[in-house]
Amino acid sequence: MAVPANKDQVIRDATQPVVSLSHVTLRYGDGPSVITALDDVTLEVAAGERVCVLGANGSGKSTLASVICGLLAPDEGTVSLAGENVLGPSGVDFEAYRRARRQLGLVFQNPDDQIVTSIVEEDVAFGPENLCLEPDEIGRRVARELARVAMTDHARSNPSNLSGGQKQRVAIAGALAMEPRVLVLDEPGALLDVRGRRGIMRVMAELRGLGTTIVHITHFMDEALAADRVVVMDHGRVALDGTPQEVFAHGEKLAGLGLEVPFTAQLAGALRERGLDVPWTCDEAVLRDALVSDSPLGPVPHGEPSLETGPNGEAAAVQVERVSYSYRDADSHKALDDVSFAVAGGSSVAIVGQTGSGKSTLVRMLCALEVPDQGRIVVKGIDTASRKDRRKLHGNVGYVMQHPERQLFAETVLEDVAYGPRNLKLPPDEVQKRCAHALALVGLTGKEEASPFQLSGGQQRLCAIAGVLAMEPDVLVLDEPTAGLDPRGRSQLEHILEDIHAHGVTTIRVTHSMDDAAKAQQVVVLSRSKLLMLGSPQEVFCAAHDKTLHDAGLGLPEPLRWAISLGLDTAPLTIEQLVDDLVATRDASRNEEVG
Repeated sequence: MAVPANKDQVIRDATQPVVSLSHVTLRYGDGPSVITALDDVTLEVAAGERVCVLGANGSGKSTLASVICGLLAPDEGTVSLAGENVLGPSGVDFEAYRRARRQLGLVFQNPDDQIVTSIVEEDVAFGPENLCLEPDEIGRRVARELARVAMTDHARSNPSNLSGGQKQRVAIAGALAMEPRVLVLDEPGALLDVRGRRGIMRVMAELRGLGTTIVHITHFMDEALAADRVVVMDHGRVALDGTPQEVFAHGEKLAGLGLEVPFTAQLAGALRERGLDVPWTCDEAVLRDALVSDSPLGPVPHGEPSLETGPNGEAAAVQVERVSYSYRDADSHKALDDVSFAVAGGSSVAIVGQTGSGKSTLVRMLCALEVPDQGRIVVKGIDTASRKDRRKLHGNVGYVMQHPERQLFAETVLEDVAYGPRNLKLPPDEVQKRCAHALALVGLTGKEEASPFQLSGGQQRLCAIAGVLAMEPDVLVLDEPTAGLDPRGRSQLEHILEDIHAHGVTTIRVTHSMDDAAKAQQVVVLSRSKLLMLGSPQEVFCAAHDKTLHDAGLGLPEPLRWAISLGLDTAPLTIEQLVDDLVATRDASRNEEVG
């Protein structure tokens, strides 16, 4: 069931489509294992339109992106791209595809799939060079786009030494340097920090103003609010299509598709349940005015936050002592500079910081995959500087990398999950028990004999995580484990991590989500390779540190940001706390009026 778009939108789509798909079907594989990635999709995108595509993992979003960019030709249907009829009743027109691709740009979900050279500026120049532009024009575009994504200082760096978020910026710069008529971005903010995501949203707005057609695929529901139109995919079909207001009005249907509504709508719904007459809106200002008019919001006293932290009585599971580390590249830049902190056994820790602040380097050191140039790291009483002693950590420290699904290699899910426990020389019955428990934890029981490569993207990630969990580590280190997962997948993984932590496992995770960081017991904030803050979520995330965090490319959890915006003097870190504070303020105001 599609949500009807408004009249003006329909007219614009009908008269000026720059992308037109009609009854498109695309399948992967053949025989009994065939997968229908797109199923009878009809979609038009107007010139200059900004369309946001949402959907659960495996819904067909990335396949749709590849079709719109001319990288995949469907099995059935007709396709017109940038004014070229590339697929019709007569089949594929390869020459038309070649002409169309010169006007189409794509930013892949994983930048490693897009970066092709060993120097950043050469990678950005790769596309314009293939367009046979003059050297001066290529140089102008490269400089402009590196500046636009704040990567000028890394122009001569080797991309392999950059963080995942920095690589994503390079990939975006490369796509923009081609000045495409249609730009498709497949999860461009999945690996970016708060500042990076804000920057990408700003770039899309600039390009939209210049007439570039934008197709933006994302799992961040709030990003869809800036679009002209939202398309929701489900099992290869278009499930919803309309303005943001029209699509997000279908909260129950979205929940059934593994999605969620933006924070604004969640807050409005929770407030309505508590008796506040608040309309649903995609406009933050309108919602703020409605709340304020319903009840004058005044200060609610609370204690002053402090950054001082004290010992909690638990023995340290991890000690980081004055650690510094530099990459040996053209920049010879410091990834970490004199960083110190301790992690208590059985605690949960969130590491946050802007792209390139040293987060991934730090967690690789915690797992003894790298050793400091200066200082030392002690994990479970073992100094990682000693190669001989590092072996003692095998099985005690589990590491889930940024793209854990790339660790998959075996023919079946069970074989993949069993690999780690078998390497620990455990008895077969213990291996079987651990594998069964790990697969149950991630919800993959019954998939033991399936090929991991036939699982959905989200299931592949859970399978890789199960392989780490089956080793039953005392310390679990995760680098952006929810990046690229849909809301349902993120929620499932959060529940898994909560269960693991409840069983006494020390969990250390890198995240770009301030809301996720607020759930940890300790927050480590890195900025420009140094330790900026250290403390509990209540100590780190407070109004007094808003500017400091903003200047570091970060931000506050959404509930706290709203509390500040609405004039509250409280520090809620969850939506439930924010609603309680708003209702308490309303009740206090009414009591004053009665008195």
